[in-house]
Amino acid sequence: LAVKDPTAVERANLLNMAKLSIKGLIESALSFGRTLDSDYPPLQQFFVVMEHCLKHGLKVRKSFLSYNKTIWGPLELVEKLYPEAEEIAASVRDLPGLKTPLGRARAWLRLALMQKKMADYLRCLIIQRDLLSEFYEYHALMMEEEGAVIVGLLVGLNVIDANLCVKGEDLDSQVGVIDFSMYLKSDDDVGGKERNVQIAAILDQKNYVEELNRQLNSTVSSLHARVDSLEKSNTKLIEELAIAKNNIIKLQEENHQLRSENTLILMKTQHHLEATKVDVEAELQTYKHSRQGLDEMYNEARRQLREESQLRQDMENELVVQVSMKHEIELAMKLLEKDIHEKQDTLIGLRQQLDEVKAINVEMYQKLQVSEDAMKEKNEIIGRLEDKTNQINATMKQLEQRLQQAEKAQMEAEAEDEKLKQEYVTKSESLQKEFSQKEKQLLQLETDLKIEKEWRQTLEDDLQKEKDTVSHLRMETQEIINLKKEFLKLQEKNKQLKRICQDQEAALQELASKLSESKLKIEDIKEANKALQGQVWLKDKEATHCKLCEKEFSLSKRKHHCRNCGEIFCNACSDNELPLPSSPKPVRVCDSCHAMLIQRCSSNVP
Repeated sequence: LAVKDPTAVERANLLNMAKLSIKGLIESALSFGRTLDSDYPPLQQFFVVMEHCLKHGLKVRKSFLSYNKTIWGPLELVEKLYPEAEEIAASVRDLPGLKTPLGRARAWLRLALMQKKMADYLRCLIIQRDLLSEFYEYHALMMEEEGAVIVGLLVGLNVIDANLCVKGEDLDSQVGVIDFSMYLKSDDDVGGKERNVQIAAILDQKNYVEELNRQLNSTVSSLHARVDSLEKSNTKLIEELAIAKNNIIKLQEENHQLRSENTLILMKTQHHLEATKVDVEAELQTYKHSRQGLDEMYNEARRQLREESQLRQDMENELVVQVSMKHEIELAMKLLEKDIHEKQDTLIGLRQQLDEVKAINVEMYQKLQVSEDAMKEKNEIIGRLEDKTNQINATMKQLEQRLQQAEKAQMEAEAEDEKLKQEYVTKSESLQKEFSQKEKQLLQLETDLKIEKEWRQTLEDDLQKEKDTVSHLRMETQEIINLKKEFLKLQEKNKQLKRICQDQEAALQELASKLSESKLKIEDIKEANKALQGQVWLKDKEATHCKLCEKEFSLSKRKHHCRNCGEIFCNACSDNELPLPSSPKPVRVCDSCHAMLIQRCSSNVP
């Protein structure tokens, strides 16, 4: 003989007792009346059987004082799995007379029966077996198939209306003992089979109608949820359309600003070019005039040098005594030639600087042409952007029309929903037909929404492309700004070159003034030489007195000739010596000639 598992036998016995108690409760409720009180014996026995079913295989938990074995733990999980059970759990916790977890579990079962949702709550609990494993053993009734069968049997209790008073009842101290005498067969049961069959048929019809009502309620709630989601999506689309319109307006304003900035840049560059051209032409003219004046001065100096060389040759033939003066004049001429060579070098440097200025102006003109080409390309890009914005506006209008159509469809759906609510009780078959039609309409609306989402995606892509083009335009405007900065730097360089030219012109003017002064001094020297041509050196015998102090010559005051003017002076008045290139030794000079020569040397006159 095969040995049976005692836990399986316990599960089978509890399942049979649950079947008997549920069947007896339904039959007695139909015969007695569908609204039951808490004192009704079959109802009390049903709660006792449910306690035994829930306690089967329950794990023992340790507490501070003793071991605890209660069913409130798994029932408390239902509010986490099924949100509608939060009200029951909260009301059970708020009951003042309950002190033990078992009493709270009994109150929870009674409230669930009054709500007609005991089967739903326990079904959610049975599905989550990983959570139940914390409270039940693996062989417990709630962990096996018998628990699902009991949950299915509990659906039939929705026929009964229970009116139970939980607040004043003592649920903590009740003793859960099953009374088997209620489930034994009697003679009256044989005669009431036909009546039970009729009652069962009526109950089945009622259950069917209630299930239909539940399904219709669920479909109506789903329709309301869909309508709400459609309204939210429509509001989001409207907001996004407004944002897109604002972005388009901002882009148009930025385009206008960019165009105005481009026109201002073109005007400024043209003005700067005209001013630079006028300045360059004026500088060229002044340079030409200054060059002509310098050439004339150089020719005059050369001519004067030739004349002076001829005069020097004549004076060599005529005045042999004035050889030293001739050498000094030659030194002066050499210094003048050096100055002239230096001036020629400065003129060559000025010409090179003018060539550099011309090259810079040519580069500026090329850069302006490049900037004008870039501006033309940007104007073309701006025209393309305007075309794209017009296309986007057209697509936005189409989207608005489609949104209006969708809103009209929603309004029609809402009107039809109201009609369904009014005619819900009398026309169930017509509701099913209209529900099928509404499902078709909802499918159409969903397809329309998908199409609108695709349009929206395309519009977002176009907007992203336009943002990229705008960023590219901003980069180009930044390049234009950099070109402006380079142009300003070139202007500053041009100003610096102008300053250098002005300084060089001032230096040339100073050189010209010094040349004029040297010419005047050369003419003075010529006049002095002419005055010396008619003079003749005095003989030593004829000179008896000094020209300066007018004292007689003696042994203490000896005679000395001034090598500059040729006069005879005493040793006291001609005690000055100067080095000359014509003689290896220093030469004696009178006091007056010495002062004149020192003054010339201090003024850089040879």
